[in-house]
Amino acid sequence: MPADAELPMTKKTDRTPIRWLVLALAAASLCLGALAPVHVAEAQEQRYQRRSILDFFLGRRYLDDAPQAPDVQQPRRQQRKRPPPPKAVVNTRTAPPLRTVEEEPAVQKLGDARTILIVGDFLASGLGDGLTAAFETSPGVVVEARGNVSSGLVRDDYYDWPEQLPKMIDELKPAMVVVMIGANDRQQMVTDTAKEKFRTDGWFTEYRRRVLSFGKEVTGRKIPLLWVGLPAFESDSMTADAVQMNQLYRNQVESIGGEFVDIWDGFVDENGNFIVTGSDVNGQQGRLRTSDGINLTQAGRRKLAFYVEKPARRLLGTQASPDLVRLDSSNLPGLGLPDNPVEHTVPISLSDPNLDGGAELLGARPPPMALTRSPRDLLVEQGEMTPAPPGRVDDYRLPVAKVPAEVSVK
Repeated sequence: MPADAELPMTKKTDRTPIRWLVLALAAASLCLGALAPVHVAEAQEQRYQRRSILDFFLGRRYLDDAPQAPDVQQPRRQQRKRPPPPKAVVNTRTAPPLRTVEEEPAVQKLGDARTILIVGDFLASGLGDGLTAAFETSPGVVVEARGNVSSGLVRDDYYDWPEQLPKMIDELKPAMVVVMIGANDRQQMVTDTAKEKFRTDGWFTEYRRRVLSFGKEVTGRKIPLLWVGLPAFESDSMTADAVQMNQLYRNQVESIGGEFVDIWDGFVDENGNFIVTGSDVNGQQGRLRTSDGINLTQAGRRKLAFYVEKPARRLLGTQASPDLVRLDSSNLPGLGLPDNPVEHTVPISLSDPNLDGGAELLGARPPPMALTRSPRDLLVEQGEMTPAPPGRVDDYRLPVAKVPAEVSVK
């Protein structure tokens, strides 16, 4: 073949598509490697590294027997377990143990407990709640509140207190009766002869008679009577009427031997004005009256009972003590008395001038005879005191100088 002859073009054109195909596959593999997820690539790399290390130390058999995870499966992301919330730590040294209402032991009332009967209107019902809490720990006192919310001494056609009170006394046999009434009586009164308007002289005359008759139902049975006055109200007219009615209650009740309980200062300020918030029974500031300016809150009821509690405890005496217990044959203390006291009784002779059965105490013995006088006898009779022992602080004797012995000369 001549040197200048040209090679066939078929060989050159056949290699060119193969080269482009190899380059395209390489580029595609690089692109796929770049687009693969990072965590998958890291998992594969760790798997290969682990295989090489385990092959080196343990051999191929360990890897062949172990189960292999697929390469393309994404490892599950382990969720972190949240630590449990810290438990509330209660300081047992300072915090009291938590108790529910059911766990608190109720004070068992005695069978012979004395009863306090409370009668009146809605204020008397609130007073009953307060007195029940006041005597809750007293086993010798039982509080019976028989208040009627809309009752009074004016509308006897609605609720006849002069008729109902004797029935309650006969049923409960109370040790005392507490009356709080009058908040609903500021209205027209119907009598046997006429209709008396409120604040007229005829109205006050009839009302005074009804209060006196109502009180005598209690004092006539020799039962202590406590008549509680009305508090101040938000309405100025109601407050003025309460002042006048309290004076009427005091005069009529004290005339028949009852006791009037004045609560006015507990529900007004230093200027005598109505207050909604004031000092409760513990001296803390609290809400005493409701939004209507008439009723009492729970703190107000307890403060109302505070004024009645003092005279009630004075009348009941030791029966109102919270430490009262029942003494019967099962829990009487041992007195150490002999079974037959007649055997230990020594009769006294009427001829004995001292009426003591003898001249000596029981078990007395004559004093022993002493030949020498005791230090007491020397001090009392002769004023002589025994000398103090040598070296004691009251030993005032001078020390005696020692004379040296004479030396003998031979």
